[in-house]
Amino acid sequence: MTRIAIIGGGPAGYEAALVAVQLEAEVTLIERDGVGGQCVLADCVPSKTLIATSEAMTSFSHADRVGITTHGEVSTRLSEVNARVKALALAQSDDIGSALSRQGVQVLHGSARLAGAGKVEVSGDDGTQVLGADAVLLATGARPRVVPGAETDGERILDWRQLYDLPDLPEHLVVVGSGVTGAEFAGAYEAMGSQVTLVSSRERVLPGEDSDAAELLQSVFLRRGMEICRGRAAGVTRTPAGVRVQLTDGSVVQGSHCLMTVGSVPNTAGLGLAEVGVRLTDSGFVDVDRVSRTSVPGVYAAGDCTGVLMLASVAAMQGRIAMWHALGEAVQPLRLRTVSANVFTDPQVASVGVSQKQVESGEVAASAVTLPLGTNARAKMQGVTDGFVKFFCHPGSGTVLGGVVVAPTASELIMPISMAVQHGLTVDQVAHTFAIYPSLSGSLTEAARRLMLHGADR
Repeated sequence: MTRIAIIGGGPAGYEAALVAVQLEAEVTLIERDGVGGQCVLADCVPSKTLIATSEAMTSFSHADRVGITTHGEVSTRLSEVNARVKALALAQSDDIGSALSRQGVQVLHGSARLAGAGKVEVSGDDGTQVLGADAVLLATGARPRVVPGAETDGERILDWRQLYDLPDLPEHLVVVGSGVTGAEFAGAYEAMGSQVTLVSSRERVLPGEDSDAAELLQSVFLRRGMEICRGRAAGVTRTPAGVRVQLTDGSVVQGSHCLMTVGSVPNTAGLGLAEVGVRLTDSGFVDVDRVSRTSVPGVYAAGDCTGVLMLASVAAMQGRIAMWHALGEAVQPLRLRTVSANVFTDPQVASVGVSQKQVESGEVAASAVTLPLGTNARAKMQGVTDGFVKFFCHPGSGTVLGGVVVAPTASELIMPISMAVQHGLTVDQVAHTFAIYPSLSGSLTEAARRLMLHGADR
């Protein structure tokens, strides 16, 4: 029986374990913090649970659009919100642990490192042991990057894993970093009642996303009262009243708390990688190919420690691909162009396939159409005014190449476009698909019809 050792129990690790036992391998998973990894315990699951509360607050604040008047102040009790966040994360971890146990995966609590060819050294509560393995998967994830001079203290200067210990809602939260994590938390805390200043080193929020979507979201943030400050943080210090954020241009932003969202660094130190010859990138991520192989035969890597499109869905697929390859199954290499991603702001921003930037630069030839969500009958009924649907297709064949959705439920609405990209469907096929009336998804088929009729002119 093939022996598989998996270091790390996040999405890459536990999904790989489930595939491996299904293929009748003997699987040992080593996790230091808890099954589910930081994704479940401190990152994705907790943050999206918190955002669910902010979405409910936003619904209350917009109730007048559908004829509802709320009497009295609607407020958030952060201690209760955080308790719910932590409880749900632990419950999710328990569910994953139970699933692994039922399938026969051995889970060891501790730290692990490569100890030579086919050997993994595990240090845990019961001492140190060395496991033999025919294949090893590194799935150790990443952690928040620390800016020198802006070290976190867990009280006033925080990274996103430390937010859930706050006893009260920050009076004035300064969020440093306007990427996905910064935008999500800035929007969430603003909706829950904090004054928010978002410090952005770029011209707009979400610099890596579709420009139309980013500009729309930024206008929504400003309309709701968020302050957006251009600049790069040089340091953050405590003051008697809160925090002082010093920018590189000499200006200062003051608040009660500061949240640092300036990227992640891989957890690759202390794993014995250099000793066995596993190649790292200049940024310290594990260098892998499209089937998750490292530079050392029999050693695979998946998830955030590889730096490949750091999403839980991608991590899970990398882990599955690694096991299919290691255990001799037919496997399709990772196809990043079919990966859909979502920013859980309000409205949400979802995308898949080619981007507006690729089209505008001439890298990809595509026809496009953008349909404002405000023209949708269901959106009018729900009082939704911000959002749009954008389709890209090949100008000749009409094959769907990608799309962008900005809407309250963009994470759900992107799925049909993802399926079209994955399976090479044309806008004609999407246009001839029945959509419920009235529904927000009707905008997808309407956009496809417009692109089908007028694609050559766009």
